[in-house]
Amino acid sequence: MKFNTKLLHGQAVKKYSSGSTLPEIAQVNAFRYDTAEELEKVFANKSPGYSYSRIANPTVSAFERRINEIEGGYSATACSSGMSAITIAILNFLSCGDEFIASSKLYGGSLELFENFRKFGITPRYVNRMTPDNIEPLINGNTRAIFGEVLSNPGLEIMDIKKISELAHKNNIPLIVDATTVTPYLVNPIALGADIVIHSTTKYINGSGDALGGVVIDGAKFEFDFEKFIALENYKKFGKLAYTIKLKNETLENIGCCMAPLSAFLNVIGLETLGLRMERICENAKALAEALNEFSYLNVNYPLLNDNKKLASSQLGGMGGGILTFRANSKERAYKLINALKYAVKATSIGDTRTLIIHPASTIHRDNTQEQCEAAGVFDDTIRVSVGIEDSKDLIEDFTDALKKIF
Repeated sequence: MKFNTKLLHGQAVKKYSSGSTLPEIAQVNAFRYDTAEELEKVFANKSPGYSYSRIANPTVSAFERRINEIEGGYSATACSSGMSAITIAILNFLSCGDEFIASSKLYGGSLELFENFRKFGITPRYVNRMTPDNIEPLINGNTRAIFGEVLSNPGLEIMDIKKISELAHKNNIPLIVDATTVTPYLVNPIALGADIVIHSTTKYINGSGDALGGVVIDGAKFEFDFEKFIALENYKKFGKLAYTIKLKNETLENIGCCMAPLSAFLNVIGLETLGLRMERICENAKALAEALNEFSYLNVNYPLLNDNKKLASSQLGGMGGGILTFRANSKERAYKLINALKYAVKATSIGDTRTLIIHPASTIHRDNTQEQCEAAGVFDDTIRVSVGIEDSKDLIEDFTDALKKIF
């Protein structure tokens, strides 16, 4: 099946109760059993079933199966937000004294989180550009992972998943990728060699801005050395499944960042139109980027207009995603331009059906250092646009009119 057909007719869709076309919303905390013996077996994982929604929930499981099928993973674990997905994905197998390599062009919240990891004795090592030549010198005996965004937000650098996964595996290190900005529609990271894929489902997967969520998909292909990855040592009998089994049965359960059943249901609904929305969003973003690029003073950044064009063609199917940035020559002009727009909503997020616009330096990167901001491609005059599904001609006219008023 092709992508959009699989979203609606895949194996994960076919077994909903009562023949329903969407999963029922199990908006409950706990699940009743007839005997104590039955409940004991469920808690001991000796019998199928649900005990408590912080641990697992039927609606959440339905969403996990849907997203896992289109990602081609072994198992998906849903949680309360994209940030919680990154947190549990890393804390699941890194311990005090471990290090990991990450791009410096990450979303500001991810950079803040990684600095917090230092308090746990887990050290991030940053690389300015995610290439094998830049990453390899940072690998040492304590390196336990490589982390990057497939298409960085807001720097818009594309990671070459295949090349970086080959380097990671040569050094017995798993590759973790945040694929939020590209979605499964543009690229399948596991097929290209990534081991663990993360999404903030709040964004494109949900699409309507009505539910928070995150998900961690495990390809279950990486061969863990359990003497090296000591955090997984108690799960070594599960082999390649050690990561997922610990994630579900220990890390997620104990941290408690479970996805709400209603959020899972809303994410399932959003997932069904993901392909259609992404096609329109990418078309609109490309058209708007090309139109804005006619204004030479804006310094437009969009993957199909910069050095990433070749990699976008080979890895993202010739699409550039739904985000673009440009510089307005001063913070004052940036604010004036943002305020002059009629259709772009001044709100923080990406992947909505509506076009969203923000000034990153004063919002999502306000708690980062100037050095971190500049490494991420964020300057005092940078504007980020998350393009929606409006008619592209209206968006172009809106931005063009606003630019003519300001400049």
